[in-house]
Amino acid sequence: MRKKEKERLAPYQRPTFSGRIFDIINIVLMIVFSFCMLYPFWNQLVLSFNEGTDALNGGLYFWPRVWTLSNYTYMFENSHLGTGAIISVARVVVGTATTIFCSGLLAYVTTVHGFSGRRFMRVIYLITMYFSGGMIPTYLLMVNLGLLNTFTVYWLPGLFSAYYMMLIASYIYSLPESLMESARIHGAGEMRIYFQIILPLCVPVLAAIGIMAAVGHWNSWFDVMIYNPAGDWDTLQVYLRKILLEADQPAKLQNAQQLQEAMRKLTTSSVRAATTMIVTLPIICVYPFFQKYFISGMTIGAVKG
Repeated sequence: MRKKEKERLAPYQRPTFSGRIFDIINIVLMIVFSFCMLYPFWNQLVLSFNEGTDALNGGLYFWPRVWTLSNYTYMFENSHLGTGAIISVARVVVGTATTIFCSGLLAYVTTVHGFSGRRFMRVIYLITMYFSGGMIPTYLLMVNLGLLNTFTVYWLPGLFSAYYMMLIASYIYSLPESLMESARIHGAGEMRIYFQIILPLCVPVLAAIGIMAAVGHWNSWFDVMIYNPAGDWDTLQVYLRKILLEADQPAKLQNAQQLQEAMRKLTTSSVRAATTMIVTLPIICVYPFFQKYFISGMTIGAVKG
């Protein structure tokens, strides 16, 4: 019986000619797609390690033609770069942690069936995704709250996110309701249920949201310029922007010898490439450790089992 079953399934297990053609085309398309995604980043890396004036001649594709570290040396000569990096890291850590904690707690509140105002809260937060007060009213609010030129302005406005709340709530809805009901029967409070039952089960979606929030805080620079006019809490991205502006105006260098040396080795495009690498590499190094959580967190919560 087993032999006859194997003979019956054998034709379906053999790769057919059309199947092989499909696999080859699929592999070729994926290789081309991957190349198109990765090559711009690689080209910027090559440009950042190449002498700026030589790069103006073109022809740089896969490897630096005139190897140099002058672009990175010029970037790291700025004494404020280390301070800006510390502030950026602190903003990412504090901003991401507070966003995950508050948005997760809000999402759980909107999923508790015994809470009569949960739907009203979801609607209120959903409205904020489509309508906002605008830049000027928001700025005036920050002024009245006394948040200008403070570190608090980086993380306090982002405590609650309607989008993150909806993602976490969708994930919580996919969990068995019997877990929460059993805990309530045994006398557990809502806060204990959230921290001891819901929170450990929501690690995938929280990690996915943590990546998105961290990238947003790391790349943010416009709000720093608006809410930090004194420059006391400038982040790494703001200092890198200032360096790029200085690279566009080499006449600000101290003397003619420095000007000649900078013009010989540096150009705006090469400095911009080095800036791109400095900003992007930290996120690239962190992302692989959270990739599995990112994929599962963004897909499992979308389907209620």
